[in-house]
Amino acid sequence: MSHIFLVEDDKAIAKNLILLLRSEGFEVTHASTRAEAFNVLEGNKFDLALVDISLPDGNGFTVCTEIKDTQDIPVIFLTASGDEASVVTGLNMGADDYITKPFRPRELIARIGTALRKSVRSGAAIEICGLQVDTASGVVKKDGREVFLSALEYRLLLVFVNNPKSIITRGRLLDELWDAAGEFVNDNTLTVYIKRLREKIERDPANPQIILTVRGTGYRLGGVNA
Repeated sequence: MSHIFLVEDDKAIAKNLILLLRSEGFEVTHASTRAEAFNVLEGNKFDLALVDISLPDGNGFTVCTEIKDTQDIPVIFLTASGDEASVVTGLNMGADDYITKPFRPRELIARIGTALRKSVRSGAAIEICGLQVDTASGVVKKDGREVFLSALEYRLLLVFVNNPKSIITRGRLLDELWDAAGEFVNDNTLTVYIKRLREKIERDPANPQIILTVRGTGYRLGGVNA
């Protein structure tokens, strides 16, 4: 489960974001000020940070610098202004992306997914039920033999690999495929991609062990090193 650090002083926005992120399978820790954010960073490890630029005791730029210095994780700025100067300043300080308030929930989830994929550590290799996924090289092997996946199939597989303990909703997967394809992807298309991916990576696609269906919710990753 990816752990997101949310730094946002607006109580209503923070509440809605926490509900949204948790519904998508993320763990969330919230701070409402710069000082509180610094304290939280001392005892916690995160996978990504959402940081409001305007805080009551300063600005999010210093929080971004502290995050990059201590944890080197992706930072997405939340800004109400959207002015070019703030955006440029944030990006120059090492932010990975920004999104202007008010934002669309599905767009935010897609941007978070993109940032998390880019932050996969170099050299990371995962094995699940005979499937080896080398995220540094992008090579996927099944029982030692290379499996050739399309860009969307590989993107779909990475969603599960990067969230091994999470139930991934169909809505979140649709966001991921839409972000990768650059065009609208509907529910039927998602079903087709899941089927194609299983046919390539599962030993028995009719009895999947890697991508498991969670009825009424979505999917989750099967056993690691099984």
